[in-house]
Amino acid sequence: MKKKQIIFDAERMRYPHTGLYHFCKQLGNALLHKTADPYAMIFYTNNPANEDFGPGANYYRQKSLQKFWMPRFSNSDLWHSTFQLSSYFPRNNKIKVLSTIHDLNFLKENKSVEKEKKYLKSLQNNLDKADVIVAISQYVKQDLEDYCSLQGKPLHVIYNGNNIEQKYSDQLDSSHKSDEHKPFIYSIGTINRKKNFHTLLYLLVGNDLELIISGIIAEPDYNQYILDLAAKLGISERLRLTGPITEAEKYNYLKNCALFVFPSIAEGFGLPVIEAMSFGKKVLLSTYTCLPEIGGPEAFFLESTDPDYLIEFGKSNLMDIIYSEDRTAEIKSWAAQFSWDKAAAEYWELYKKLLK
Repeated sequence: MKKKQIIFDAERMRYPHTGLYHFCKQLGNALLHKTADPYAMIFYTNNPANEDFGPGANYYRQKSLQKFWMPRFSNSDLWHSTFQLSSYFPRNNKIKVLSTIHDLNFLKENKSVEKEKKYLKSLQNNLDKADVIVAISQYVKQDLEDYCSLQGKPLHVIYNGNNIEQKYSDQLDSSHKSDEHKPFIYSIGTINRKKNFHTLLYLLVGNDLELIISGIIAEPDYNQYILDLAAKLGISERLRLTGPITEAEKYNYLKNCALFVFPSIAEGFGLPVIEAMSFGKKVLLSTYTCLPEIGGPEAFFLESTDPDYLIEFGKSNLMDIIYSEDRTAEIKSWAAQFSWDKAAAEYWELYKKLLK
């Protein structure tokens, strides 16, 4: 019996230390573990060593020229597009397409009207190719309904899972202490304007907390703006920008921080929030986009990004949150609902419906 071939587009894994990299890696592995006859999972990747999902997995090699001329993939049955602005789709209308949409952040980033129209047109073109659409949060689902033409196509919400791997967290026993001399608040993400990291500096005015931010620098001028603002506020000695870090280093910061903070203004899901909560950490979030949905009742929120509000919050509220009632068990329980195994099971249900 011929197996039904499902191609999982992992092309975006060419960019490590990004949310899309971890989405493809975590979901791809979870899907692979659930693959059974009569289905076969094949990964579309640019990794020449085929190491992303192990040597036993099946791969199609992605090449840059395929942006202009894609193979027909005649023996394949379903294409899972994992990036909403992807240029890679098979030249075969018989292949079913499932598209995962992560966000419409380009509408929230103060881009020019021309760029917004360009990205929206590209997204719409890709949605037109899809048979089924998946949004990673209710917030993204609402954006799709508000800004795009879905033409009656099925639209589902499947939440992302938790990236924390137990083998790393187990290594961080209770005797392992951070090398920080003072209590610190922590955040992680790509260093760009939409992450809104500079607002966190105002929280340090009037207390002795330190702030550590990890992530690749996507916008060097914004990185410099953060450093200049820290100097202006007189808190440079209590700010550390680590750059990209390993998973083990990230877990160490998450385990030992006094509070996890995430002030982003453009998120489709916000994976770092769930990672921090899986350690039982209290989280302080902005109220923008999907963060109230993902943080839920166990999160604390910043109601404004006005500097005066943030300075007063840092003086009057921040320590109260840090030393408030211990809700580690409740926070971990909330985070536990976000599972890559659960996400993979929901995607498999859609795969099977499409391939009937």
